[in-house]
Amino acid sequence: MASPSEERALQMETPIGGDQVAKQKIAVETWDESKKMWKIAGPAILTSVSQFSIGFVTVASVGHLGVIELAAVSVVTTVIEAFVSGIMLGMGSALETLCGQAVGAGQYNMLGVFLQRSWIISGVTALSLAPFYLFASPILRLLRQSKDISDLAGKYCRWIIPQFFAFAMTYPIQKFLQSQRKVWFMTIVSVVGLAFHVLLNWLMVSKLKLGLLGAAMAGNISWWLQVIVMVIYVIGGFFPNSWTGFSLLAFKSLSGFVKLSLASAIMLCLELWYFTAIILMVGWLKNPAIAVDAVSVCMNLQLWTSMVTLGFNAAVSVRVSNELGAGRPKAAKFAVVVALLTSLTIGILFSIIILVTKNDFPKLFSTKTAVIREASKLGYFLAATIFLSSILPVLYGVAIGAGRQMYVGLINIGCYYIFGIPVGAVLGFKFKLRIQGIWSGMLVGTILQTTILLIVTLRASWRKEAVQAERRMRRWGGRVEPRQSPLESIPG
Repeated sequence: MASPSEERALQMETPIGGDQVAKQKIAVETWDESKKMWKIAGPAILTSVSQFSIGFVTVASVGHLGVIELAAVSVVTTVIEAFVSGIMLGMGSALETLCGQAVGAGQYNMLGVFLQRSWIISGVTALSLAPFYLFASPILRLLRQSKDISDLAGKYCRWIIPQFFAFAMTYPIQKFLQSQRKVWFMTIVSVVGLAFHVLLNWLMVSKLKLGLLGAAMAGNISWWLQVIVMVIYVIGGFFPNSWTGFSLLAFKSLSGFVKLSLASAIMLCLELWYFTAIILMVGWLKNPAIAVDAVSVCMNLQLWTSMVTLGFNAAVSVRVSNELGAGRPKAAKFAVVVALLTSLTIGILFSIIILVTKNDFPKLFSTKTAVIREASKLGYFLAATIFLSSILPVLYGVAIGAGRQMYVGLINIGCYYIFGIPVGAVLGFKFKLRIQGIWSGMLVGTILQTTILLIVTLRASWRKEAVQAERRMRRWGGRVEPRQSPLESIPG
């Protein structure tokens, strides 16, 4: 008897034409897929928003200490943390591909091994990247940031090193849980962790007057409490099929795992470093403190809204990897279409909200009139960026689910670094358009990238992707159980 997903794949091959019955079937299948998507995306959105809001709360609190303090933390967040955290998140994203496809292939016993491999690789990566935190001040001065901002940012960087090592643990755990759709516990931990962080931040920054040190201490404690709770959850016997204890198998096939991890890291880092480049370019303008603060206000808000659409990144990645791992390419393609339409609708809603409140949203971060005025001028640019950001995470989720990270990375290089950044530099400095010109260049690169990825995704050969998923599981997961129907019989 065919599964619901297989029935959906067969139904999608039936010519619709004017057949009302076929249209009703498509509507039913769309609703069914939407429910599956939201079961993953809903908790993932709450988790992403809660975890990002830890930094969001810190920036908002520090912003009321002074202009230099806000600029210092903003530079750390968008330059140093974006650089190293992008690599860490990318190294963990390989787990998303492998665990998702292992679940689809029914190889639950390999999930714990994959998680341990990811911990090993992420831990080694964290150690190798720690010098960026230790020597943040000279690095920022080398990047032509002002001395006052660089020195204060360097102190803050050294204080938050514990958070950096927490990322090496938490990112792989998230992928492990998401692939099995066990996300509600993680969501609850993240929401409670955020509430605890708000309390700690208020106590240490506002009441005890510890300034940046207090903000760093609050973040360190909040992140590590979440990590400890989630590790206990994973290894505490709640996953008897996917966690069978620590194994020496974790040290085998590391080279192939590292290769896929690096591809994931490159894809995501090129995206995150694009925003880093914008902050650095703004820092080269005259009177950089106000300019950096204004751009940081908009970027923090843009990144916060991205946490919502990143829920669809996680959902579509799980759905695509599960369906490809199970040899159902048509069902994978259908999941992509539903996720794109849903995320796009949410992006339009957020863009409208920004346009309506463009003179008010900067007040969330600063009381300085100059910062509020400059940030308000970027309202239209921010709305356009949020709209595009509602599409890109879904396309990235497709790439991760299918294991095509390196291909997307090459597209990012062309659109962002060969085209977008040079255009922004010319508009911002040559034509004296300052912040608006630099952000316009970023938008041009993002529009080009979104267009290319959308075309590539919709024209992809999903049958070939399913065959590749089966080969990957045979290589890293061992024996794959025979399917009820041959994969090659499914046109893709």
